[in-house]
Amino acid sequence: MRPYLAILSARFRMLLQYRSAAAAGFVTQLFWGLIRMMIFQAFMENSISPPLDSRQILGYIWLTQAFLLLAMVQGDGEIQAMIRTGNIGYELLRPVDLQCLWLSRKIATRLAPTLLRCVPLIGFAALMGWLDWPGLASALAGVAALAGAVLLSSCVCMLMDISMFWTVSGAGMNRLIGAITVFFSGQLIPLPLLPDAWQTTLAILPFRGLADAPFRLLLGQIPASHVVGVVAHQLIWAGLLSLLIRGLMARSLRRVVIQGG
Repeated sequence: MRPYLAILSARFRMLLQYRSAAAAGFVTQLFWGLIRMMIFQAFMENSISPPLDSRQILGYIWLTQAFLLLAMVQGDGEIQAMIRTGNIGYELLRPVDLQCLWLSRKIATRLAPTLLRCVPLIGFAALMGWLDWPGLASALAGVAALAGAVLLSSCVCMLMDISMFWTVSGAGMNRLIGAITVFFSGQLIPLPLLPDAWQTTLAILPFRGLADAPFRLLLGQIPASHVVGVVAHQLIWAGLLSLLIRGLMARSLRRVVIQGG
């Protein structure tokens, strides 16, 4: 466990240095947050009995902007480059488990940039009155679900990376899984606003654990007492994806060809 914690810590501290990128990201996400506010305001004015009230949708928008990088899945450019160029051979020589090593990198990559952006965004939204304090119980439940979202999103990202063992470029898989995740996790449209006929399927799929469920816990729209079910759903899917990743990696590494010799 110590090598993986060391990798996580080192990468986390390295990514905290990109403060200029975080500042630019803050401005960008603030801009898009204001646009989304106007869009959903028009929706609410012409909607009859929506499942979320105007304050909850407003809070949902700003939580989405604050935790965008945590829930957004994308491949690791460095890992994909190592697979493409053959430098994966160096990774295979390390005396550690490759899956756990990459998972440590993934977790750090999601935590550090999110931390740099979410604090000022949440502070600004709260100062403007767009985000309400849900109460201590809901806040703690939401934080627990966000921790589960970090693990789940890291597993989804690893699937995108190991697809490079079978493809020349990971761009297609990155865009496909990224688009599916953005929609079905609720980052584009809050899941309760989607058709009722979809809700059972959406509740089963893993994507709601990336954004929708944690955000609704933080808003108090899902009672804090339901946190155990939410986290269990996240952990079950993270475990299933981990087993799938383990099997795919074992199969691919038996046939991997190191480029250049």
